[in-house]
Amino acid sequence: MTLLIEQALNGLQYGMMLFVMAAGLTLIFGVMGLINLAHGSLYMVGAFACAAVAAATGSYWLGLVASLIAAAFVGALVERLVIRRLYTRDHLDQVLATFALILIFSEGTRWLFGSFPLYLSLPPALAGAVSLPGGVTYPVFRLVIIAVGALIALGLWLLIGRTRLGIRIRAGEADREMISALGVDIGALYTAVFALGAALAGMAGALVGTLQSVQVGMGEPVLILAFVTVVIGGIGSIKGAFIGALLVGITDTLGKALLPVLLQPVLGAGAGPVGAALASVLIYLLMAVVLIWRPQGLYGARA
Repeated sequence: MTLLIEQALNGLQYGMMLFVMAAGLTLIFGVMGLINLAHGSLYMVGAFACAAVAAATGSYWLGLVASLIAAAFVGALVERLVIRRLYTRDHLDQVLATFALILIFSEGTRWLFGSFPLYLSLPPALAGAVSLPGGVTYPVFRLVIIAVGALIALGLWLLIGRTRLGIRIRAGEADREMISALGVDIGALYTAVFALGAALAGMAGALVGTLQSVQVGMGEPVLILAFVTVVIGGIGSIKGAFIGALLVGITDTLGKALLPVLLQPVLGAGAGPVGAALASVLIYLLMAVVLIWRPQGLYGARA
């Protein structure tokens, strides 16, 4: 039971991290209709900005702020210089252009910071562990990630559903020509949405870089899972991204933890590798089942 509770919390933490990443991705795709493969590079930018500022100032908190600012600034710059030329192009052009951005960001980051990974140290307030009901001891920082993901979900729900900017974002998703004709600066709106999505990716990169390490190319594996999350939840739906991220996070974590244990009586020493391989397939099976049941995703609008 203790193992199950710990892994469920790990799955929840992983899901919240995926949501922070996927929320920006689904916003950009839903509003702009843009397939942005460079979203993982913005995740990497946030992680490196956090590591660099934290190392220079000795403050992890300033590093987190820097991750948001750097990713948002780079995102806005990329949108102005590159992405703006792709809105009227087909998806193949978008994929090729944003894939080129991945290569540019990776080599540029390697040139600036080198090929060796960077590490972040937690401040005392976030270090250590706490005792939870049921005799479970769990790291404070992982609980903080769960709380941050929940707060971001609440903030995005309020932004999209309760503010003038949210109304414009939803209108831009529905009919960009009409709101442009009504006097809304569609270019500024797109830049704001792209910068917001980039900032969320940058924060996710900083949080995950704290748990693991900060290195070149760290955004690509997470990008694949973020796309899976968006497809499961429904393209353009923040609620769908939230539910999809939790499903992916819990399925992946519990699968990797429990499948080797369940297969042990049958396969013996081979249970570990076989269980890990099957666990890696589970999230794609989950996506397939959801798409068979609802081709538009859990909360996506039917075309």
